[in-house]
Amino acid sequence: MAVRPTRRAGAARTARAAAATALLCGAAALPQTASAASTATSAAARPKVAFTIADPRITESSGLAASARHPGIVYTHNDSGGVPRVYALGPDGRVRAVLTLAGAGARDWEAMALGKDDRGRPAIYVADIGDNLGGAWPYVTLYRIPEPERMRTQSIRATRFRIKYADGPRNAETMMINPRTNRVYIASKLFSGKLYEGPARLRTGGDNVMRKVGGAPAMATDGAFSPDGRTCVIRTYFGARMYSVDAGGRPGKSLGSVSIPFQGQGESITYTPDGRSFLAGSEGRNQPVFQVAVPDKANPQASPGGKPGNNGRSGDSNADEGHKDPRDVRVGLFLALAIAGAVCYGLLRKHREGR
Repeated sequence: MAVRPTRRAGAARTARAAAATALLCGAAALPQTASAASTATSAAARPKVAFTIADPRITESSGLAASARHPGIVYTHNDSGGVPRVYALGPDGRVRAVLTLAGAGARDWEAMALGKDDRGRPAIYVADIGDNLGGAWPYVTLYRIPEPERMRTQSIRATRFRIKYADGPRNAETMMINPRTNRVYIASKLFSGKLYEGPARLRTGGDNVMRKVGGAPAMATDGAFSPDGRTCVIRTYFGARMYSVDAGGRPGKSLGSVSIPFQGQGESITYTPDGRSFLAGSEGRNQPVFQVAVPDKANPQASPGGKPGNNGRSGDSNADEGHKDPRDVRVGLFLALAIAGAVCYGLLRKHREGR
């Protein structure tokens, strides 16, 4: 009879400790002062609104991927629940086609990327990798469909890949595919984020194990490789960080930060097909998608302002936080509190289920 209260007390203490840690880390990750970071865009290349997602069916745009096969088309998807659909947006933000992934689920879709199928044909990958309880799901899932030759509304049978992490389940919102190797990378969404690399080739039978290969910015919400595979970008709620890509195809040393206009829940980023700009979006209704110029430091031969091999831990690491508007600090604090609450809820739920 005395065991249950003891367990509850232990769970409560663990939850409070996790919440305190989350809040302290969240405070450290919040913008500090206007001079704390250098932006990577010049006044002559300020971000602009590329288009606005106004379709009432898209309320939680949580991933973006710009098509090279269909000029002007950008794919997106909702975050979770409902029918598993990918929306093809035109240059004006209007939906040109809806692709339904037959045989797929939509538990917590968080990212998407363009890659190739087993025969080298263009393909769309969608990542059902969200886990707001921080380890409640024993595995997560990637879905792949061929990118259609004709842009029309249709249902396409999806190929399913089961994903596990070598060091245990975790929450993630960032999935990227190297266009040179077609290898999948996932960044965990933590205050001390990690980057994971998938196997050289995904298989439909059994588990595809992701192994840790480096670090990632705190609270990563999305990422993408450049079309030529020489660089990649990982964004957070406050900004983004660019990386060079080494000879093996892995993200390597930091090329510095990229300032992105503050967005209410910025969870998507992709390169434009020419590799000269980023497109950055947010969840919510009638959200603008910003076009941000890729800085000159994207050239791996240029001086990045950081030492090789630091994997994002360069001297301007705070610059990932983006613009330093006081309103952003308040929103950031709210996000930190929300994350702490989710951690507490997840720990308590897992404890109850384990009794």
